[in-house]
Amino acid sequence: MSRFVLLSPNGDFDQKLRAAVANGLRGSVQTIASDILPAGPAELFALLNQEQPEVLIIGPDVPYEEALRFAKVFDVQLPGLSLVLVSDVDPSFLLHAMRAGIRDILSPQADAAEIRVLLERACQSFATRHRTPEAQGETNGKGLVIGVFSPKGGVGKTTLATNIAIGLGQIAPMSVVIVDLDLQFGDVASGLYLNPEHTVTDAVSPAAAQDSLVLKAFLTVHPAGIYALCAPPNPVDADHITPEQITRLLQQLAQEFQYVVLDTAPGMPEIGLAAMEQCTDVVWVSAMDIPSLRGLRSGLEVLRQLEIMPESRHVVLNMADAKSGLNVQDVESTIGAPVDVSVPRSRAVALSTNRGIPVLQESKKDPAVKSLRQLVERFNPAWRAQAQRKLHRRVVI
Repeated sequence: MSRFVLLSPNGDFDQKLRAAVANGLRGSVQTIASDILPAGPAELFALLNQEQPEVLIIGPDVPYEEALRFAKVFDVQLPGLSLVLVSDVDPSFLLHAMRAGIRDILSPQADAAEIRVLLERACQSFATRHRTPEAQGETNGKGLVIGVFSPKGGVGKTTLATNIAIGLGQIAPMSVVIVDLDLQFGDVASGLYLNPEHTVTDAVSPAAAQDSLVLKAFLTVHPAGIYALCAPPNPVDADHITPEQITRLLQQLAQEFQYVVLDTAPGMPEIGLAAMEQCTDVVWVSAMDIPSLRGLRSGLEVLRQLEIMPESRHVVLNMADAKSGLNVQDVESTIGAPVDVSVPRSRAVALSTNRGIPVLQESKKDPAVKSLRQLVERFNPAWRAQAQRKLHRRVVI
């Protein structure tokens, strides 16, 4: 069965699409070389001599009005399909395309790598909409929202957040987005060596809040197969972003992605607390010094009183150093909670941070890399299922 179906008379794009699919995507392409699209699903499947594919690509040289007509019919009769439009449409038409049922838009000038990225996303969207009832019950149809927090700055939050996102991208390609919620002085862009065209300011605009297609247009693609939504370049812009807007943004992203990773500002600003309420998991980060540990202990106590502590908590001791005069037992005694992952101080991590290439993006052998992979593994569905079974056995005993 063909996983991808192209509807277009454009032979050049047909070849480019097939090259993109052949280079890393499971499945094949079937083409209907016409600018007149089928009237409906029955006519399309008769032409294909097969059942429903996963992704329909409406290619170049198909009139825009014909594409919208086709999309509206399929959105009503087969809403689970992923419809992609290949067109240089004016931005003003994006809302019309979204409302017609088109899930994504691709430029005809896109190269094979860009096509492959978009098709992977379309397949992920198809898989999400076709989860079994059991799987939907496990996740409630939403992705994990993983917030990286610390009451104090300078403990390596951004380094951890970017490496978590890169590591999860290796588990679930094109299903991860990292959001920089340190809106005044965020470093996700530099941590990933990105120069984003759009930022959080665009992503919380009314148009993006109403349409996920518009929101996706504001995400920046990273070469490692993840998406990023970076902080605004001007700190003043942060004053115009409200906690309510961030809440809406995270709810949208959780519907679209398997993993949403948040890098947050130090302390507990209103934006951070609003984000925490949307988190399924919180990674608490502390360095191996008394001020950081006391700050974390106070922060945890405040959140317990506010009753907004997510159930899944992961305490990370970053830049751990035996020469600091403290050990893990001292840390646990100070913060009143067990340390889940200890990341040793590492020259490789420091160098990777300065280069803007997360250490997990490269195959380095380093004790810190091993610890970071252990942290990432905690969000792997297989690890979480095993942890739940262990917890269940302890409860039964």
